[in-house]
Amino acid sequence: MSDLQKAWARNRFSGVPIEPFDELDEEIADESNNHVSELPEHTFDDDSSSASSASSTGTIIPSPSQNLFARPQGVPRGNAFKPVPWTTYFERELFLRREDSDGGTTAAGRLTQHVYLNSPVDKGPLFVMHHGAGSSGLSFSVVGSEIRKRIPTAGILSIDARGHGLTTTTTPASTGQPDSSSDCSSTPHATKDASNPSQPTVDLSLSTLSSDLLASVLLTKAEMQWPELPPIILVGHSLGGAVVTELAGTGKLGNSLLGYAVLDVVEGSAMDALQSMQTYLATRPTGFASLEAGIEWHVRSRTVRNSASARASVPGLLTERRTRTGAEAGENGSLSTTAAQKGDLDNSMATIASSPAANGADDNDTRPWKWATDLAATQPFWENWFVGLSKKFLSARGGKLLLLAGTDRLDTELTIGQMQGKYALQVFPEAGHFIHEDLPEKTAIALADFHRRNDRSALVLPPKVSDLLRQGKKV
Repeated sequence: MSDLQKAWARNRFSGVPIEPFDELDEEIADESNNHVSELPEHTFDDDSSSASSASSTGTIIPSPSQNLFARPQGVPRGNAFKPVPWTTYFERELFLRREDSDGGTTAAGRLTQHVYLNSPVDKGPLFVMHHGAGSSGLSFSVVGSEIRKRIPTAGILSIDARGHGLTTTTTPASTGQPDSSSDCSSTPHATKDASNPSQPTVDLSLSTLSSDLLASVLLTKAEMQWPELPPIILVGHSLGGAVVTELAGTGKLGNSLLGYAVLDVVEGSAMDALQSMQTYLATRPTGFASLEAGIEWHVRSRTVRNSASARASVPGLLTERRTRTGAEAGENGSLSTTAAQKGDLDNSMATIASSPAANGADDNDTRPWKWATDLAATQPFWENWFVGLSKKFLSARGGKLLLLAGTDRLDTELTIGQMQGKYALQVFPEAGHFIHEDLPEKTAIALADFHRRNDRSALVLPPKVSDLLRQGKKV
């Protein structure tokens, strides 16, 4: 401050009287200044980032009119684990019935393959999805919706493999008389479980699943009365990756097949993971008190890291088993009803499951929601699924895409193939095993780009030399 400013200040305030200091007045002023009016009540969900911000020291909470801390549009409080019906993501479901025979060693049975469908528009591609072991066609609900946002003409065909979801198999009764009831579910092509010889398991060999996938595509074409197959992109997760690779290698889809995408499965890491599979199965819950509890477990345990995907896919993994008593149940008696059948599927079929002891069902069971597929019983097929997968993946015709959750999953053969440019590779290190459920948007972008690179309708071929000569042009 300059001398001139100091002189002006002294003259300006020299006549102002100094008020005496009063401690009582000071205390009253402090109380008045420290009083804060009651803030409006504002609640937050556990998953809201605003909750932690608002509770932190020094955060200023705005008035309700400012809406600076308003929750984004999304799932209302209390609905975080509420199941979402399949109709949210698919336009229809189909029950595709066909004869199912193993070549004459047993009498022919019937396979009712259940699929979810969004039909392609005009000449749009059809993404044919095959889930992994223990999952269902609902696993591709959200990613299918994301694909259609990017390719509006695309169709989505997502199947329930045999032994999964709502797909059922029937065989003639042991008495030799055909069983006409569609409610009794037994298994053709069955192999016996060594620990329980009386309990057959569904044939989940790779060749059978590959044939089922092909039949599902052809029966859907007939059911929808398509004049020809649309351009097809096969997409398989885990076990489904092995199935789509097997089908692509047969060449039975002909020129309709543009390419195939495999999600988070390679031969080397898959074979290593099988060693700890039984340990994993022993540690997960045997059942849940409600469907919401099952969804919550998948999210909390980070089995599925996206709650929207879990709310759509988990209902296909669980069935509610109620033990029936007396003559109503007979000797085998627990009634199994899938989650999708509870209000979402008016025409779906109830199936009689195996014994209460085998399913973990009990009259006083507080966790009636059980796993729909007994993964432990599929152990005899595990090596069959993955042996030779890398070689098949590299040798089959068509475009190839491999999506992984980490580069450590690559085995030697695939590493060499990737260096040689034999397939496209994309890694999502922030995802878990269920890449398409954890990151549906990024997965959809990768699949849409994959289709664009392999779309033959977008190719513009140069004119033939003979045509140019006929037109009198120099070549």
